[in-house]
Amino acid sequence: MSPRANLNRERVLLTALELADAHGYDHLTLAGVAAALGIRLPSLYNHVDGLPGLRRDIALWGTRQLADELRRAAVGRAGSDAIVHVARAYRTFAHQHPGAYTASLQHPSPEDVQLNAAAGEVFDVVAAVLRPYNLQGDDLIHAMRGLRSVMHGFVTLEHVGGFGMSVDREASFERLLAIYLHGLESSNTGNHLAKLP
Repeated sequence: MSPRANLNRERVLLTALELADAHGYDHLTLAGVAAALGIRLPSLYNHVDGLPGLRRDIALWGTRQLADELRRAAVGRAGSDAIVHVARAYRTFAHQHPGAYTASLQHPSPEDVQLNAAAGEVFDVVAAVLRPYNLQGDDLIHAMRGLRSVMHGFVTLEHVGGFGMSVDREASFERLLAIYLHGLESSNTGNHLAKLP
């Protein structure tokens, strides 16, 4: 059976995901996807809207998958336990699917209903695990940004080999989460986080 016989949008996406994870999202090309599928480049345009469309499909897959992973990590847990498990799931996903993870970081255009809905699911999971801290409005957004910065900053440094010392990175990540949680708990007075001097 020729490669073209069972070629479809899903197969193109899965191949692109594999390439993005293996070689980096920024290095993904339609020519590379076509070569991996054993087809000529023009055949891809029957299944994707060029490279921008393929990148958008990867972003959608990655954002939905991340939301699912975070949701599963949070189920049955509350407070600091939920936050820690969500952070661990976030880090695991980023390592298992670095290409899709990078794609999921982009801010969706207002017109992209599907991608905005998927990003909203991620937002909802993180907001839910922070709910026991009685955060509202800007305070909730600040706390969510802080947690995202902790998770993204750590995995990004791991991806680029930024932790060269032999000290256990797992222990470092757990300590970083503990510091974040301590700050969240100690600075949360009523509905307002304490301001720095």
